[in-house]
Amino acid sequence: MKKQNTLKILLIASLLIVAGYLCYDYFSVKPEVVSYSNFLENLNDKKISNVKISDKDIMFELNTVDKKSFSTQNPNNPDLIERILLSGAKIENKSNFSDVLSMIFDIVFYAFFVVIIIFVIKKFISPNTFKIVRKTNTKFDDIVGMDDLKNSMLQIAQMMKNPSYYQKKGIRVPKGILMEGAPGNGKTMFARALANEAKINFIPTKATDFESMFMSIGPLKVKMLFKKARRNAPCIVFIDEFDGIGTKRNYNGSAIETENTRIVTALLNELDGFTVNDGVLVVAATNSRKALDEALIRPGRFDANYIVPYPDYKDRILLVKKYMIGKNVESDLTPETLAKMFDSFSCAQIESVINKASMICSQKNKELISIDDIKESLKVFV
Repeated sequence: MKKQNTLKILLIASLLIVAGYLCYDYFSVKPEVVSYSNFLENLNDKKISNVKISDKDIMFELNTVDKKSFSTQNPNNPDLIERILLSGAKIENKSNFSDVLSMIFDIVFYAFFVVIIIFVIKKFISPNTFKIVRKTNTKFDDIVGMDDLKNSMLQIAQMMKNPSYYQKKGIRVPKGILMEGAPGNGKTMFARALANEAKINFIPTKATDFESMFMSIGPLKVKMLFKKARRNAPCIVFIDEFDGIGTKRNYNGSAIETENTRIVTALLNELDGFTVNDGVLVVAATNSRKALDEALIRPGRFDANYIVPYPDYKDRILLVKKYMIGKNVESDLTPETLAKMFDSFSCAQIESVINKASMICSQKNKELISIDDIKESLKVFV
């Protein structure tokens, strides 16, 4: 609100200045405009009492009773001031109102520009950019199937809860976990469940959080993120869409690639700066491990790599049962039947198809979801 009020004040001040200038220009008494030769003639005859010089005009008064003012164009003659002084007239270098107005406009413009820059910088690199989630409320029980991956994650959760116990056994807590898999299979849920099971802070981010119209803001955000994570350790930093900022470095000189290289370098520096006592674990989710910079995913940085697969037949049955809770279906629409229809579907896709079928059923004013409703909803995803 304070920033908006500042902008409003600057805008109102600018409008008042313009209005003041227009009123001054309209109501002020303007001097009579004469030729420059007329001015020189009066100057030579020593009839001029007072002269005011601006960059564009010369205003002068005759030493008559009415003190009438005249104006002529200023030729910017370097000898003119000396001639005026020799004539006995008083001379004054004075900026006209338009010059003063121009100066005020410049001040207002620069002030407005500075306020905008400060506002943008604070918006892009504000300490509140990355929020800390104290409790994710996501459990491994919320994830259907993938028991092997759950067991691996549970072990890491125990290591985060009691790192000294594992250090005595010579086991180092991983610096980073790379989770690869198709969208919608639960990479984010695994990261949230890991933080909840370990009972530590969770900072969720995504690749777009590091993008900016200004160069070097991305690397600054990386440093700010890890600085915040260390202050709130033990902590999990989750980076979704990791292939959006961790792609292989390309030194072709373009601005986008240069910024990407700086972000990757900043990530490398932060990962290399970790110690076993930092209590910060980076979990990154990607759709393609091959797209990532090799230096990022080498052992010692992201040294735990897991594949989050598509659900198999047994897991699809469990998913269908979960997503069918609260829905009325026809007797021939069994979880086994649907599991076969959902072959190669992600968890999110299965949920979307069932939800779409429910909507279709409702539109037809039916009580029970049929196999035809499922087939119709599948057309959106095939």
